[in-house]
Amino acid sequence: MKVCIIGSGNWGSAIARIIGENAAKYDEFDTSVHMWVFEEMIDGKKLTEIINTQHENVKYLPGYKLPENVVAIPDVADAAKDADILVWVLPHQFVPKICQQLKGKIKKTAFGISLIKGVHIKDKGLELISQMISDELDGMRVYALMGANIAKEVAAGNYCETTIGCSDKERGAQLKKLFEVKTFRVVVVSDEHTVELCGALKNIVAVGAGFVDGLELGDNTKAAVIRLGLMEMIAFAKAFYKNVEVSTFLESCGIADLITTCYGGRNRRVAEAFIRTKKPIEELEKEMLNGQKLQGPQTAYEVNQMLKKEGLEDRYPLFTAVYKICYEGHPANEFIECLHDHPEHI
Repeated sequence: MKVCIIGSGNWGSAIARIIGENAAKYDEFDTSVHMWVFEEMIDGKKLTEIINTQHENVKYLPGYKLPENVVAIPDVADAAKDADILVWVLPHQFVPKICQQLKGKIKKTAFGISLIKGVHIKDKGLELISQMISDELDGMRVYALMGANIAKEVAAGNYCETTIGCSDKERGAQLKKLFEVKTFRVVVVSDEHTVELCGALKNIVAVGAGFVDGLELGDNTKAAVIRLGLMEMIAFAKAFYKNVEVSTFLESCGIADLITTCYGGRNRRVAEAFIRTKKPIEELEKEMLNGQKLQGPQTAYEVNQMLKKEGLEDRYPLFTAVYKICYEGHPANEFIECLHDHPEHI
């Protein structure tokens, strides 16, 4: 089976280290792994050329070598044309454009797995990224991988866990083999939608955690944000999706990812700077993330559109406060006020 990685930011490059290793190790995978790279010039050289000669993504994951069997390709259709497994790992805002470029140019038998933590609004309804990819690419089956997986720690080989949502046992076993190494433990569950939804919603909570840090309110307050945020994640999943397994929230994709993101992720970091500096989020994103995109505020906006449509903003005060502070100029202390009278306390 031939694997193509669609995306090459810090997370895409970190996961490429694992995929490249396993593709070379196991006979069922083609040794050569294509990685689509958005072409950029770095000190007068093309990024793809640097990756293919130095075997390092010097912009997004400097200091970590990529396996030599990972080949950077600047044209996404060329990268994916022979692939059996498409690994999606790019900011969710760019997915529709990439799907358009791949339409009619990939194998009909190919399937995908999304590592993208976000959601999409379609006709004022919420759509998971896996569903959006599937709809755009003639019903291609797309699964999800989410977990407490900060890219640089994964690249460094620090032990962590992740969750794959896949209801097909055979493909679940294949994906586990593709992604699991000694320091990256994979658990496969059948609750696909919940796995993916956790990956998106936790970024909203992480923005709230960043507000707490910016306001210097301490760990007790942050713990309350994490707990109430988790409760809103569970309530949201149950309200909008069927057959949600609450136990999935106890996997790495749920509580573990939530804790990690609220202490170490980029959404928390930028949200703290937003409170301290009063600069716009877009400006901070450019200053702090080296070309990477922030998911939390955008997801808060998209979720809020859904909540407004259903008249449910009051049921999700934490999600709603993050949206209003980020997009409507509400003062940050409103975030703490929303915690006092949270529905979970009634």
